[in-house]
Amino acid sequence: MFPILFHLGPLTVRTYGAMVAIAFLASLQLARMAARARRIGEAFLLDLVALLIVTGLLGARLLYILVNLSYFRDHPWESFKVWEGGLVFYGGFLLAALVGVIFTRYRGYDVSEVADCLAPALALGQGIGRWGCFFAGCCYGKPTPLPWGVRFKDPASLAPLGVQLHPVQIYESVGNLLIAGLLWSLFKRRKDAHGAIFWLYVFLYGILRFAMETLRGDDRGPVYGGLAPSQIIALVAVLISGSIFLVQAAAKNDAHT
Repeated sequence: MFPILFHLGPLTVRTYGAMVAIAFLASLQLARMAARARRIGEAFLLDLVALLIVTGLLGARLLYILVNLSYFRDHPWESFKVWEGGLVFYGGFLLAALVGVIFTRYRGYDVSEVADCLAPALALGQGIGRWGCFFAGCCYGKPTPLPWGVRFKDPASLAPLGVQLHPVQIYESVGNLLIAGLLWSLFKRRKDAHGAIFWLYVFLYGILRFAMETLRGDDRGPVYGGLAPSQIIALVAVLISGSIFLVQAAAKNDAHT
């Protein structure tokens, strides 16, 4: 739609980068509110968020490069142009989660409580960040005759031009914002969630992402058993989080008997 926000001399400010920056700022503000509610130190939170941003971007870009390895073999310098789009969420999520757990334990905080604080903020950031994908034209949908299909016309767009496509980026944005609202509501009501809010995020986003992948028209990488890599990760995430819910429910029932 509008991949380039404006030019400032030789500098080109892309809408994708601007929306990602807005998403990070909004997420940080919500995470700070959550941390204050649970008496988690703000200095620790800021250190953690900075670490998660770096490792999240690194992991998201690395998975995108792996999924599109044939292209980046021929254009290796393109690997560094993160501001033009090209991040796979699950790559960033997995690497950031691993580093975040290690760092949180090192600083002496409860991992499940910190994860509950971050879950609504993460969903909010995704909901806003997907608009960056929409403006850049990346992560575009399959062709559709539906009246709300969108056509990309800007030559700088990453989507096919002049073809009516599913606005998958908007679908996912709305889904993530709804998830963020639900998680925040539960966070305010449940002070003893013990990781349940985080795992609910993993479960709901896994369902959303699996569904959205069926409407994506961009290259989804190698297909295994009819499933794209992100669908496989989403399916595993749903199964793991669903199993954890069942185990927690069984433990509560045993405690009451």
